[in-house]
Amino acid sequence: MRTEFYVFLVLMVVACSKRETVDYPSMPHNGIADYFDSSLAPFYHGVASGDPLSDAVIIWTRITPEDSLPQIEVRWMISESSDFSTIELEGMEKTSPAQDYTVKVDVSGLEAGTQYFYRFIALGDTSIVGKTRTSPISGIEEVRLGVVSCSNYEWGYFTAYKKLAEKELDAVLHLGDYIYEYGPGSYGDTTLNRLHYPKKEVITLADYRLRYSQYRLDPDLRLAHQNHAFITIWDDHEIANDSYVGGAQNHQEGEGDYNIRREAARKAYYEWLPVRASENLYRKFNYGELVDLIMLDERLAGRTAPADSLNDPTLSDSTHSMLGTEQLDWFNEQLTSSEATWKVIGNQVIYSYLDWGWPGFNINLDSWDGYPLEQIKIANLIRDKSIKNVVFVTGDTHSSWAFEVSIDPFNDYDQRTGEGAFAVEFGTTSINSANSNERSPDDSVRAHEERIVNSPINPHLKFANLRDHGYLVLTLTQEEAKADWYYVESVIKKTDKEVLAKSISVQKGSTKLDL
Repeated sequence: MRTEFYVFLVLMVVACSKRETVDYPSMPHNGIADYFDSSLAPFYHGVASGDPLSDAVIIWTRITPEDSLPQIEVRWMISESSDFSTIELEGMEKTSPAQDYTVKVDVSGLEAGTQYFYRFIALGDTSIVGKTRTSPISGIEEVRLGVVSCSNYEWGYFTAYKKLAEKELDAVLHLGDYIYEYGPGSYGDTTLNRLHYPKKEVITLADYRLRYSQYRLDPDLRLAHQNHAFITIWDDHEIANDSYVGGAQNHQEGEGDYNIRREAARKAYYEWLPVRASENLYRKFNYGELVDLIMLDERLAGRTAPADSLNDPTLSDSTHSMLGTEQLDWFNEQLTSSEATWKVIGNQVIYSYLDWGWPGFNINLDSWDGYPLEQIKIANLIRDKSIKNVVFVTGDTHSSWAFEVSIDPFNDYDQRTGEGAFAVEFGTTSINSANSNERSPDDSVRAHEERIVNSPINPHLKFANLRDHGYLVLTLTQEEAKADWYYVESVIKKTDKEVLAKSISVQKGSTKLDL
């Protein structure tokens, strides 16, 4: 987001390959290998699953041989029993340095609404067992989705991932900033000695691969992936701060061609995350008659450069776009054709109008408020087509929010009755990335929250927490959508403590939040 710090490039010396006769790299015996848990070899990064459908799911692992191999054969198997006493499906895959020794299998032919266990075998060893779940197609009473965003290795421990792993969920939505691109010490708490690797800002494909490797070696994140299917989307830090199709705030002239950097980041993302390979990352998931989940790409599909200020004529330019024409048309079709009770929008940056109320910082032009023409088009579609039960879930801001969505809350919204709102929006805080009380005392931040919630500047904003870290659980039934905010005790010390701090719901057919 635009309030984050600028960082400087640190050059890294690249080690020469141990095998000069081949073009694949030597395997690490220090550096990233310092993070390995030897008991997991060669599956140090564990397992993961994602993009669940009613009859298919992606399963993922990464093999790290002791030294480079041109190719590795990997056996996979999936079972309804945790001891694999029966095998529903199995097969063989091959991996190589071309995909950074990652393995991704799109397993089809599965039963809907079913829990499965899966594992991999390679180089004579067996991986840990992962657990996943296909989406149901009928008779659905409830869907529970974990919602997370913004995990920065340097800002502290990933305790929220560990606690999320313990929950009973249908899937986890990761709304972006899965990694951060900054070099060590640029944006984090250096006292914890959780410094970024490689020891530079990541720019090349090799850099991005190593950064994903470091994050995926964290035991709490590894556990969350082991226990739940993830549905992910990138935000900006998977590429560079405030990124868009043609550039980024944190890409400097001396860092090479941005297009090459962007494509390197995209390739590493598809290698390291359990997502289905596709030209576009925006996509839809269905949970029968209850939920349509629409995941938007608000960075690399069509976003143009942000405006410089509220006086910038770019804001009224018809070519100024968050989604791009193709994605916007697709999004409109998904909304208008949905027959599900709830339409849940996986949204990276805040859609609702928001005045932050900070001296010198009111409107964030990197959010939807910086792309008002497209913002209004979506609002008009929902209102004109009388599309009901639209729920935006949002990341990015390292804060928790609940809005009765109106982009003109001063002229087209009744604060008392909620009339004029056309959707609701729930924002999840960060897993651990810095929020307001890293810069200001808790009492000051609490006072600021009270100033901006249900206030003359934000009459439609009903809840804000700019202090705590954790995650959101969204529970959807035929009668209501309920957001539960869980906060961990600390991100700077290892702890198992968390608290269910706030629950807010909305009834079917309404946009009035029940606080």
